[in-house]
Amino acid sequence: MSLPSSSSSLQQTVESRLQAYARFGVELGLDRIKSVLFALGEPHRRVPIVHVAGTNGKGSVCAYLSSVLTAAGYKTGCYTSPHLVDWRERIRVDGTPISWTALQTTLDSVEEAIAQRKDNANSLDDSIPTQFEVFTAMAWQYFAQQQVDVAVVEVGLGGRLDATNVCDQPLATVIVSIGRDHWQRLGDTIAEIAGEKAGIFKPGVPAIVGPLPPEAVAIVESKAKEVGAPLIWVQPAVKQAEASDSKSTDSDGLLSYGGIDYQQTLLGEHQHVNSACAIAVLQSLQTQGWTISDEAITQGMANVRWPGRLQQVQWRGYNLLIDGAHNQEAARSLRTYLDHTYPDRSITWLMGMLQTKDHEAIFKTLLRPGDRLHLTAVPGHLSAEPEALKAIAQKVCPALSYTQTHLELETALVAAVQTQPTVFCGSLYLIGHFFKALYASTP
Repeated sequence: MSLPSSSSSLQQTVESRLQAYARFGVELGLDRIKSVLFALGEPHRRVPIVHVAGTNGKGSVCAYLSSVLTAAGYKTGCYTSPHLVDWRERIRVDGTPISWTALQTTLDSVEEAIAQRKDNANSLDDSIPTQFEVFTAMAWQYFAQQQVDVAVVEVGLGGRLDATNVCDQPLATVIVSIGRDHWQRLGDTIAEIAGEKAGIFKPGVPAIVGPLPPEAVAIVESKAKEVGAPLIWVQPAVKQAEASDSKSTDSDGLLSYGGIDYQQTLLGEHQHVNSACAIAVLQSLQTQGWTISDEAITQGMANVRWPGRLQQVQWRGYNLLIDGAHNQEAARSLRTYLDHTYPDRSITWLMGMLQTKDHEAIFKTLLRPGDRLHLTAVPGHLSAEPEALKAIAQKVCPALSYTQTHLELETALVAAVQTQPTVFCGSLYLIGHFFKALYASTP
C-alpha cells in the first residue's frame, strides 16, 4: 500500500481505517485475538510482559514501570488505552509513540492476518475483530518487530476476557485497585468485578495487588490459590517529606516503599498506592534476574509523566487543574487531593461525562455546597446530556452556588476559569478533545 504524501493525510487514513472497526462495538473474548495473533506468527510469545489491571491507577503504574525499565537500560514497550490526543500514544517504545508510518504498516500486516484466518483450519474464530482487538494485535506485532526487551501492557477492560490476556507466562501481573466501573460488562458487584480482574493471574507468576475492598480480597485470594499464583500484597508508600511548596510545584514530596526513597512526581495521595505497586513489580523482576538498580528506580520514578491526571496547566493565562476522574473511585482520589490543596475553598467545576458512568455517585463524591458547576458534552462519544447532568447535580447538591450548561467546551472553559480554583474532569475523552483542539501543545 502506498503512503499518502503528507503526514496529515496519513493520520486521517489510519484513523479512518481504525474507525471502521468501531462498528463492531465492545465484545469481550479471547478467540478472535488469538486467531489474529496466530495468523501473525504469535508475536506476543516473543515479548516478555508485565500485565497491569485495575479500576483506577493502572495507567499510572504502566507509566512508572516503563519509565524505570527504560532508565535501567531496557528497550521497553508500553501499551495503554485510551489515548488523549491520538492513537500513537497507545503504543510507545522507550517513551516515544509509534510513528504514523509504522502504525499504518503494522495495521496493514494485521489486516492481512485477519483476511488469512478464513483459510486457516486452526483459526479459533474468523469473525471480524473489534477495534480494541485490532489495535492490541498491532501493539504485539510492533513490539515483536522492534525486539523490545520487555513490554508493559495495560488491560483494556476487566481482565479475564480482555484482548491483552493472551500471554501464558507474563513476568508479573498487577491489580492496582478494584471499584465499581464498567459494571454493565464485568458484573454489578465488587466481588464479580474482582473475579474478572483476577482472571489475569497465571500459574507461578507473581501477582502484585494493591489495597482492595474487603469483598474483593477473598475473591482475589481464592483465584490466586486456584491458579497457583504467589500473591504480593502492597501497602501505600510512606510519605517522608513535604515538598517546599506542594501546591505550586509538580512534586508532592518524597515517598518510601520497599527500602527505596523516591520523588513523588505524579500528584495525589492515590499515587502512594500506584507507585508502591510499580516498585513491588520492579523488585519482583529483580528477583527474576532483571538488572534494575535502585538508582534506576529513583531516576525512572522522577522522570515519569502521565498527562491528564492531576495535571496543572495554564490556559489563556488562567490556572486549570485537569484530571481524568470518570468514576467514583477516581473522584474520591481527586476530592482528597482538593481537600488537602484547597482546604475550605469552593471549587469551580467543568465537567462532561459519558452516558455509561454513575453520574450521581460522582457528583456526590465531588460536589460541595458553594461550589460552581459548568457542564458540557463530550464530543464524538456517547455523551450524557448536560441538562440531564445539571438536574442530577442540583438534586445531589442543592446548595451549589452556580450551575450552567454549555453547548461547546471552549465556551464552558472561558466561563469556568473566571473563578478559581478551576477543576476540569469527568471524561478522558473530553480532556483529550481539550488537548487536541484548544491547548497550545499536546500533553
